[in-house]
Amino acid sequence: MHGVFTAEEMRRLDRRAITELGIPGATLMENAGRGAAARIEALLRGLKAPPRGARVAVVCGKGGNGGDGFVVARWLKRSGVRPDVLLAFPEGEIGGDAGGKLKALKRSGVRAWLVGDARAAAETLARAHVIVDALLGTGSRGAPDGRVARLIELMNASGRPVVALDIPSGISPDGDAPAGPAVRATLTLTFAGFKRGLVSGPGAALAGRVEVVPIGIPAGEVLRGLTTFVLEAVDVAPHFPRRPRDAHKGTYGHLLVVAGSLGKTGAAALAAAAALRSGVGLVTVATPASQQPVVASLVREAMTEPLPETAARTLALKSREVVAELAAQRDAVALGPGLGLDDETRAVARALVQETAKPMAVDADALSALAGHPEVLRAAPAARTLTPHPGEMARLLGASVPEVQRDRIATVRDFAARHGAHVVLKGAWSVIGDPEGRVFVNPTGNPGMASGGTGDVLTGLLGALLARGMAPGVALQAAVYLHGLAGDIAAERVGEESLIAGDVIAALPDAFKALGDGHD
Repeated sequence: MHGVFTAEEMRRLDRRAITELGIPGATLMENAGRGAAARIEALLRGLKAPPRGARVAVVCGKGGNGGDGFVVARWLKRSGVRPDVLLAFPEGEIGGDAGGKLKALKRSGVRAWLVGDARAAAETLARAHVIVDALLGTGSRGAPDGRVARLIELMNASGRPVVALDIPSGISPDGDAPAGPAVRATLTLTFAGFKRGLVSGPGAALAGRVEVVPIGIPAGEVLRGLTTFVLEAVDVAPHFPRRPRDAHKGTYGHLLVVAGSLGKTGAAALAAAAALRSGVGLVTVATPASQQPVVASLVREAMTEPLPETAARTLALKSREVVAELAAQRDAVALGPGLGLDDETRAVARALVQETAKPMAVDADALSALAGHPEVLRAAPAARTLTPHPGEMARLLGASVPEVQRDRIATVRDFAARHGAHVVLKGAWSVIGDPEGRVFVNPTGNPGMASGGTGDVLTGLLGALLARGMAPGVALQAAVYLHGLAGDIAAERVGEESLIAGDVIAALPDAFKALGDGHD
């Protein structure tokens, strides 16, 4: 997994690398620029513009980010690229390691010119195959102004792909709202690890695809002391080893799905179908008695159990004891999809969260039942994994959605630690927190998944992994990663506009295959 840094954490890592590991700052800069140049060459080939003869405009500031840009331009020239280097500041203002890299660039035969005429700069950017943004790094403060602001505007107006070095200029490395104009990048090549502003806050939408470029610091040192990480496939794949030849249904657990009500049987069916596609041995759906035949007809592979119901065809108080008996014979419970919001049903959901002695995935209407009653999570006798979207999290916290979204990482970290639960705040770059204060950000998924029923799919997938015996934190990380990966595969098949929850379920087999058919 990759680390996620605040600006201060990144400064500490740089200092540690220089003072304790003995890696000069100029070497770190050289490694960053050389690695970024290699990624840009790959991007050019993907654009059907072979590096030799391609034009790349590198827009540089006067600090470390500009120094990275000078190194990029020098290495691109060695590959046959024709770099144009645009300066936002006079050469006399560029000192330190960046100044040294500018001198090396000039010795290589590349001229850097100070932008004076906006029209000339716009023409240079327009004829480039790719633009490299090396204006402002993680150390910048305040709103861009003057020539820097104008160059940001020109890059955005160019219509050309923009590759940002470390972070897009103008966004906050810590996830705050941009104070002024900010670069809209196609690709961000971030150094050593992710910056928080690339995965949280308004800047995340401006970063495009994000790739990490190593800068020569050992991986163990990069991650030392961090508590926030971005998941990778290699973090998930080891939890799905090859199945033994003598495996049987009981080997992979039995999940109880408590879900559904009049008009919402589809939620129960989607959760059950997703669980079955996630490798669980057996699934039983417990649903209001009048809805049992509907659920049974929708998911043939699942078993069903009738529950006492209210006049509104939701769970009645008497269902509490029935579910307790059913759960005692299963390995895990998934609670919430389509339950309904009657007072009686909410009381049942709260009691089940507080009393059920099996690992439980809690979602949808069960989360709404916990609003105002988060104390039941600490009282639970087994692990609880919660999957709220921002609206549900706002209800759990008694806050507004903007307050929840303002700092998603801090919101999740605080909630998970305070209530002793594992929780994912769904959305772009879904944020997963555990009771120990660690946070994991998920890179998979796409906007097409903003469709009714996709959350029920995640609930079923998560419930299946809990029933299979995975630890709650591992199960939640794997479920969120696979859910997003299946969504990405589905989007490739049908497009984001037409994607529905059933497409995500249909793509789950290929998502598991993408992890290596479950092999190490």
